[in-house]
Amino acid sequence: MGVIKTALEIALEKTESVKSDKSGIYQFEINQKGKKLANDFLEKGEVNLPLEIKKTPEEHKLSLKRGIFDILVTQITLPADIEAQKRLEKAGKGLSDVVGKSEFNAMFKQLLQLTGQYLQEIARYDQALKQQYAPKLRQKEEELSRRLGREVHIDPMQDPEFVAFYNQNINALKNNYAGIIEQAKSETKRMFE
Repeated sequence: MGVIKTALEIALEKTESVKSDKSGIYQFEINQKGKKLANDFLEKGEVNLPLEIKKTPEEHKLSLKRGIFDILVTQITLPADIEAQKRLEKAGKGLSDVVGKSEFNAMFKQLLQLTGQYLQEIARYDQALKQQYAPKLRQKEEELSRRLGREVHIDPMQDPEFVAFYNQNINALKNNYAGIIEQAKSETKRMFE
């Protein structure tokens, strides 16, 4: 007659060969801590990244830096406004702490100059496109005013024809700068590795 095993004994036999990788789990936790630090650094600015890296045990520093890096590198984008430009600048400071190379600082300084130039060009484009479209918009306003019997003003961004014209021109400008952003991300990743 065979030996009858309990469910616990069967489970223990099946999991006998499975060893827990405690160091792998800890590395994952350190990586997650790095991501949280990076988010706090961006949102609150109260995080001292060099200090956090310094007080992390040597064997876990790379995981912490990787977590910080993974969050901050996503901030390398074309800024939509001055606030986004400030966030990009802040991300650059954090990346400098993680990458730790002077060539990164020089590259990022150039990137900030280019994104500042981009914001200025966007503002000029916006103004020029609205001026260029103004006669056509006035014509539409006059026509609507005649039909409705009262004065009508149209916001250019509510006119589908203008929005298409605007987006086409703005997207052309964005495409000119998109390559620079991708190159900066690639260079940053290369310097980190």
